[in-house]
Amino acid sequence: MPYHIDSGRLKEAQWIASPNFDSRPPGLVIDLIVVHGISLPPCQFGTGGIEQLFTNQLDSAAHPYYKTLEGLRVSAHLVIKRDGSIVQFVDFNQRAWHAGLSSYQGRSGCNDFSIGIELEGADDICYTAIQYQQLALCIQALFRAYPTIPKPAIVGHSDIAPGRKTDPGPLFNWQALAKLLSN
Repeated sequence: MPYHIDSGRLKEAQWIASPNFDSRPPGLVIDLIVVHGISLPPCQFGTGGIEQLFTNQLDSAAHPYYKTLEGLRVSAHLVIKRDGSIVQFVDFNQRAWHAGLSSYQGRSGCNDFSIGIELEGADDICYTAIQYQQLALCIQALFRAYPTIPKPAIVGHSDIAPGRKTDPGPLFNWQALAKLLSN
């Protein structure tokens, strides 16, 4: 069953508003999807750390790693958890703060023209089958809602920030995603 986007929101996602967004620059169209991987603390799942980070509520004293994130203001449009549940933090029509210093096909500032989708995971841990299925359904909905996104314009964070970022990692199965998108 296809997913639906209405007024910048994926109807099938839980909505948790992040304060970490702003307006996209006038005249820019959305034409890129960036796939990320995240876990907080690293390689631990279901802790609530992602939601806390994206809503500026992460307690830096709760885990030693969190100290490195103190004061960081980041977000993504969507997070797909290990069990396949989806949370939306930023309206697709707004600029989420997911890519950081980045460049795609000679254009810098990928946050301006991209949609960021985080998968709960880590570089050296395989993502779940349901995450790939949900990611494909989300991307198909984005293609329908934003026809300015060309079908090959799906990249990893590592592709737009090489040397700085490694996610979604070497275990991310791009072929599996491509197969699901072709159905």
